[in-house]
Amino acid sequence: MSPRSASVNEELRRRSRERLLQAAVELVDERGYEATTLGDIADRAGSARGLVSYYFPGKRQLVQSAVHRLMHRTLEEALESEPHSDDGRERMARAVDAILRLALDRPVLMRQHMAGLLQAPEGFVQCAEQRRLGELLRDTVTRHGSADPEADYPLLRALLMGAVYAMVLPNAPLPVTTLRAELFRRYGLDWESGVPPTPEGTGGTYDRDLSRFFAT
Repeated sequence: MSPRSASVNEELRRRSRERLLQAAVELVDERGYEATTLGDIADRAGSARGLVSYYFPGKRQLVQSAVHRLMHRTLEEALESEPHSDDGRERMARAVDAILRLALDRPVLMRQHMAGLLQAPEGFVQCAEQRRLGELLRDTVTRHGSADPEADYPLLRALLMGAVYAMVLPNAPLPVTTLRAELFRRYGLDWESGVPPTPEGTGGTYDRDLSRFFAT
């Protein structure tokens, strides 16, 4: 049997890494950070345990990369979903809603992520997933009309992180409608843009039916 080509090996490594990232998201969402071990993640991914340390220096870095990957993919899907729009205000609304919806749908995971950013000495993990997320947010502020994206992108990131923190704070979360209204006011967006949350109790919730984005 002839040896695999470099491109095949690279694809196998990519898939293996992707499985570990997906497994980390699933397990932390189900059990929390402390109850999830690197062995658990490797087992869920169907990978050898030694591969975890090959790709990631530790659990904190793995989980941060996994959540940044989830955020990047969620944001990308929201921005590019049908009906496609190049309007900067609509794209900003979709970006805000995508991140708020993640906090609403996965409070345990996002709470653990925020705690990890505060506790890890290195702060943000400068990984490929984090860079892709940053590129999408930077493009969003640019299309929204920013004259200085390099200054406005970190501000958008900080505002979204603050909103997520407020939503997942144990025992004292702020309603998504309150936070969305403040962010939309800050960026001059119409409430009906993006995916408006539907009234439910006093806090609102995002409609799980995203047919307006996926309609043909």
